[in-house]
Amino acid sequence: MEAILADIAVSMSEFKKNPAAVLRGANNRPVAVLNHNRPAFYMVEPLLFEAFMEELADQELHRKVLRRMADKSKAVEVGIDDL
Repeated sequence: MEAILADIAVSMSEFKKNPAAVLRGANNRPVAVLNHNRPAFYMVEPLLFEAFMEELADQELHRKVLRRMADKSKAVEVGIDDL
């Protein structure tokens, strides 16, 4: 059994009939589109997708900072006025 990670779920055939109506009915919430009662994909509003992408970029930047902080041999001391 797979988890459905959305409060709203529709069948693939319902989605194909009128995708715009499904989007309107979701009121900015994610929608799981099911194929044979399993999630085939998730539909999200552009603003939510942008937020996902920003979060992923922030996480990657955080990992990069942690890697660099762990290797202090390459650290360069600078003053705040030099930034």
